[in-house]
Amino acid sequence: MLEVIDLNIFHGNLQVVWNLNFHIEKGEIVTLIGPNGSGKTTTVETIIGLNKKASGSIIFEGTEILGLHPNILYRKGLALVPEKREIFPKMPVSENLLLGEIESERSGEKLEHVYQLFPILQERKDQMAGTLSGGEQQMLAIGRSLMSRPKLLILDEPSTGLSPLLVGQVFRSLEKLAWEGMTILLLEQNVRNALDLSKRGYVLENGRIIKEGRAKELENDPHIQKAYLGF
Repeated sequence: MLEVIDLNIFHGNLQVVWNLNFHIEKGEIVTLIGPNGSGKTTTVETIIGLNKKASGSIIFEGTEILGLHPNILYRKGLALVPEKREIFPKMPVSENLLLGEIESERSGEKLEHVYQLFPILQERKDQMAGTLSGGEQQMLAIGRSLMSRPKLLILDEPSTGLSPLLVGQVFRSLEKLAWEGMTILLLEQNVRNALDLSKRGYVLENGRIIKEGRAKELENDPHIQKAYLGF
């Protein structure tokens, strides 16, 4: 579904990512792990068109997409759940969800799917989004992206700032999406949860991929255990 080939990314004249190569097959959950400042968010911002200073190739469903506008990419089926969630706090939950739609057809069906995944959002549908808890806001951000019926869902640090209980709820919702066949690219510092959920993973450090493999292989890797799992 997605193939990144020899991707180099810049902030102004400063290069921050070097020769990135990775791919995601349809129906896979793939995790991109690494410390803060490693280039994870910069990479996904480039994939979805928010960063134009890049060279190389990004192929989505057989088509080159590097440099396309985010609006075009959203309509093609790429949806990002940003790290800061970016909800509209003074609008009700239901209106926040509807803003994620590309087309208004079958709105009720799409809302029902989100409410089945996150029942608390249906309970809070008339509540101002800014009054939700952190975990509920994260569920809202995911639900809003699902309203576009994405082909590839990208999540940037979905567990940031959440209690262990809420982290578990969010990851269980991602498990349900996986059972439904959703293709997911997951950026996450909670490495154990990310690897448990994913099929494969890539380790990004200092703007370069240093390891890749099946999730279980990475979980048993001595470097990953020492650097990320506290072994």
